[in-house]
Amino acid sequence: MKIGFLSHLDLNLYLFRLPIMKELVKRGHKVYAITPKGDVFDKFKEFGIETIDYKIERASLNPLNELKTIQDLKMKVRGFDLDILHSFMHKPNIYGSFTDAQNFIQTVTGLGSFFIHQDLKSKIIKNIILTGYNISSKKAKKVIFQNSDDLEMFVKLRIIPREKAVLVKSSGIDTNEWRMESGEVLGSEFQVPSSELRVKNEKPIVLMIARVIKDKGVEEFIKAAEILKDKAEFWYVGDIDKGNKNAFNPDWKNINYLGFRRDIKDLISKCDIFVLPSFYGEGVPRTLIEAASMSKPIVTTNNRGCKEVVDDGINGFLVPIKDYKSLAKKIGILIDNPEMRKEFGKKSREKAVNEFDIKAVVDKYLAVYEEILGSEK
Repeated sequence: MKIGFLSHLDLNLYLFRLPIMKELVKRGHKVYAITPKGDVFDKFKEFGIETIDYKIERASLNPLNELKTIQDLKMKVRGFDLDILHSFMHKPNIYGSFTDAQNFIQTVTGLGSFFIHQDLKSKIIKNIILTGYNISSKKAKKVIFQNSDDLEMFVKLRIIPREKAVLVKSSGIDTNEWRMESGEVLGSEFQVPSSELRVKNEKPIVLMIARVIKDKGVEEFIKAAEILKDKAEFWYVGDIDKGNKNAFNPDWKNINYLGFRRDIKDLISKCDIFVLPSFYGEGVPRTLIEAASMSKPIVTTNNRGCKEVVDDGINGFLVPIKDYKSLAKKIGILIDNPEMRKEFGKKSREKAVNEFDIKAVVDKYLAVYEEILGSEK
């Protein structure tokens, strides 16, 4: 089977779809990364994945630029005779429908910030996106959603019929790689400089990993840290997303701000509690799945996508969005109860293995592919 994975950014495919692509290659399928050239474009070849380059301006809304992108994408994909063209993110989901691919699948990986803000620009762009899906989803044989809230919204708005919708929670991770045993991290590729981070602490470590944008709940995390500063250390990992209108550089008082890091596995292994107070339009946050797979108790918001990873009171706590007092209260409960942290962590690992392992996700994708190809016969 020849499968093309389409995105608007090579890093997006590399960070979030690579495990699926590698597993498909391992199973004998021909896989293509269809994406503009970026810093990791050539890395796909190391995993037996071929690359197809096309040009796109991610932030552009200029109709002429978008028409050029559609034409370029159409020309680049033509001739590869793909069995499946599988797209991710809004623009690729819409533009992929204009290619000659006979079997086109969209994946809605989250709705993003335009769906939670009420300013005029957000409303306009939200309507443009929904109109684009109204048109493009008619070409799609299936539309995959990563959480049930997004799926229900698209069905309710009659963008797609229910029989076309498929729920596959997240893009999956290799839970065999993201695991801990006897307190040690396994399969880690990086080392944390001991001069930079204290590994052995008397206080529990509370970790948040996300881009520094308000929608991720950064301010709520900082306010919770102010309340609990005497009881725990608070670490934040993530780059300031300068291209995002909600990016900002907060006062990191009471926070050990570590900036952009590649040693995520090591950092998660060192924390005692993982936190993501997001109110962003998430799909299913990968960092939550990674933390769950590494047996960490989690505190996150009762928000679309986030709540898919946490069973409240079982492997973590769900709190209302933008409620830093509730966030601090739940973190405080875990700080004060080491045995609860241990039990929640065990349940997190079980949930990650049962629901988010890459092999299960690939099986679901292949089932969708085979259903589509089988219907052609």
